[in-house]
Formats: sequence, C-alpha cells, structure tokens
Amino acid sequence: MKNIDKNIVMLGMVSFFTDMASAMINPILPIFVVSILQEGMDKLGIIVAAATFVSYALRLISGYISDKYGIVKPLVVSGYALSAISKPLVGFSGGYKSVAALRAFERLGKALRSAPKDLIIANYSVKKHSGRTFGFHKTLDIAGELGGTLLLFGILFLYGGGEEVIRNVFYLTLIPGLIGLFIVAFFVKDVKKDVKKSVKFNFTKRDIKTVKSLFFYFFFIFFVFNEAFFTIQAKSIGIATAVIPLLFVVSTGIQTLTSYTLGIWIDKIGTEKIMLFAYLSAVLALLFLYLKEPLFTWMAYGFLGLFSVSSLNANRSLIATRSDNKGSVYGIFYAGVALFGALGAYVCGLVWEYFDLNGALLFSIGGSVFVLILFLIKNFRYG
Repeated sequence: MKNIDKNIVMLGMVSFFTDMASAMINPILPIFVVSILQEGMDKLGIIVAAATFVSYALRLISGYISDKYGIVKPLVVSGYALSAISKPLVGFSGGYKSVAALRAFERLGKALRSAPKDLIIANYSVKKHSGRTFGFHKTLDIAGELGGTLLLFGILFLYGGGEEVIRNVFYLTLIPGLIGLFIVAFFVKDVKKDVKKSVKFNFTKRDIKTVKSLFFYFFFIFFVFNEAFFTIQAKSIGIATAVIPLLFVVSTGIQTLTSYTLGIWIDKIGTEKIMLFAYLSAVLALLFLYLKEPLFTWMAYGFLGLFSVSSLNANRSLIATRSDNKGSVYGIFYAGVALFGALGAYVCGLVWEYFDLNGALLFSIGGSVFVLILFLIKNFRYG
C-alpha cells in the first residue's frame, strides 16, 4: 500500500460512498420494476440497455474533453453531483419509462466522471504499479458496495420488502451520495498542470493497438447476463426478496477480498492471463445459473464477482500502461462497453421474455463460450 498516492485514497473514499448508494438500490431495482410496477422482462431489458448505453457511451466524450482541453476534475465533480441527485428520484417512478429515464440520467453522471477519474488515477500511479493502484481503488469502490448491500439487507430484514419500504430506500441514497460529492469537491486534487500541458489528442499506434485488444471483451459482455437478470433468476427459483441483497454481498465481498491481489497479479503475469481467468469465471457463473438451484445461484454470484473485478482491473491497467492518450482510450473502452452491453441486455431481455429463462441462458452461455474460444486461439496458440 506504500505506493498508493493520497489523492487516489481520497478518490477511493468518494467511490466508497457513491457505490454504497448504488448498492442500496441495485438488488431491488429489478424487483421494483417486475414485481411492483408489473413490467415484463423485455421492459427490464430496455431499462438496463438505456442505462448501460448512457453510462458508457458518453464516456468517450468526457475522455476526449479530458485529453483535448485538460478539463478533468470539473467533469468528475459534475458526474458525482448528477448521480447523487438522480438516484433518490427513482422512488417516485410509476412506470418503466420514468425508471429508464432516471436511470439514464443517473448513468449520465457516471459517464461524465469515469474516464476523467481513471485519468486522474493513472496520472497519480507509481510507474509499473498501475495494476495494484487500480486494484486498491477498486477495493474501496467494492467495499462501499458491500456496505450498501448489507445496509439494504438490514432494512429489508427489519421492515420487509413492501413497496413503501423499497421506495424509501431509494430516497435514503441521497445521504451517501452527498457525502461522496463533498469529498470529491474539496479533497481530491486535479491532474498535475504539467500533465495537462503535455497531453495532446493525437492517436498513436500504441493507442490503436490497445483499442483493438479490447474487442474480445466487448463481444464477451454482449452475451454475459447483466446483474439485473441474475437477480430475477434468483427470485424465479424461490430466493426471498429480503435475502437477495446477500447474494450481492457474496459478489461484492469476493471482489473486495481479491481486487488488490488481482491487481498485483496483473503487474506480475500480464493482463491476458487475468482476462482468461475473468472469462472462465463468467462462464462458470452462467453454468451455475442454468442449474437453477439456490446453492448454485449463490455460487454464480461469487463467480460473477470474480469476473467483474478481474476484467475491469485488467482492462483499466492495460490502458494505463499501453496507451498514450489515456483519457480518450478510456473513453473508447467505456463506449464499447456501452454499445455491446446495452445491445446484449436488450437482446437477452427479449429472448427471456419470448423463450423463457432457459432460452436466455443458453444464448448467453453459447455466445460467451464461443468468444472465449476465439480469445484462447488469439492469445495462447503458441502456448
């Protein structure tokens, strides 16, 4: 931990409180839409697709602005402000359209801040330690998710999972959201001035090569279930609403425990091997979901956590070490996640609605295994 800059620690605390707020609503949002608002799985797919697209696609723009004009911290602060304000408003929703609009607005905040935030982390990282730096930041990020999920479980356990309680949970997210906003506004430094002056928006061969290497990940996430679908699968096999937050505790707990260690291993053995581990974890998660037994669903959430933390840390570290215009490449990375993740969520929602859970899972498993095989051929054909 001695190589972690204090500015990154402060950014980690911002992520801690912001993700605490997100974790308070993520496990119950699909239930709110499907059970309380009485919308279908195709509508849930639309909500997830809209939120995913806005969240990631606009990061391309914020990354470009960071590199071209040196505007970094203002974008980060604005992004956290939008997220803090919009989350509580979901509690007033009466249909899937308003939920989709508000989730898109909340994800707009994430879009504004993500690429510039990663640029700040990359610029305050010690040379040859970017993997552990992003791993450390992600640890605090996920610890906030864990805290928010446990808080949600406590609320549902004590007060039940009725409509009034769920809506009140949305309102309560304003508190941690404002705490995170205060920290980023007053305790996080902008990127160093000499960095701003030296950065030019001029794509290099290294940038292009790095972007090309990200496409396996883009295609993979098209097929992998979004966590909202994990939630509905859990409820469909009989896991109680009040217990579902504990499934997220399994996922976030594993991410918290492994994030920093995985970051160290990224620096030691490279991103390709860590990405292979991530893809295998995702396939195992989907296979466990297909068994449709509560015990295996718990295990699926654990492997989902391993996929999430290892793939994100590996890709962020890859961009930090192998690109020149980092803000722009981070933006392209998130834009790719937006396009493929949104399309995948929409297609999976349609398949589920018209061909049931089994059809959706077979589509997801078949596609992800195919991409995994292509990844193995491309990166490990020479042993």
